[in-house]
Amino acid sequence: MATSPVTDQSFNVDVISSSTPVLVDFWAEWCGPCRTIGPILEELSTEVPGVQIVKINIDENPDAPSRYNVRGIPTMILFKDGAPVATKVGAAPKSQIKSWLEGAL
Repeated sequence: MATSPVTDQSFNVDVISSSTPVLVDFWAEWCGPCRTIGPILEELSTEVPGVQIVKINIDENPDAPSRYNVRGIPTMILFKDGAPVATKVGAAPKSQIKSWLEGAL
């Protein structure tokens, strides 16, 4: 499974109402570290079972980042049962992101 984009309009359906845990990557086109972790998240989407990974462009979708107090990017927030349960801010090596994600699941 690959990462998929979400928007402010689809956030409630794609993330909040999801029956499986959802990792949301808050990113922007101009953000270098965001571009660094993009391929990592693509790989993790196939390596970590039981979690859906989605991306939301903060420039095009300002409501969700504001609602969840995203102050810096990249910010990854793991949602379970419609609620944020873990947050990681900043780029990190794949091994760290994978360990954080698996530990939060």
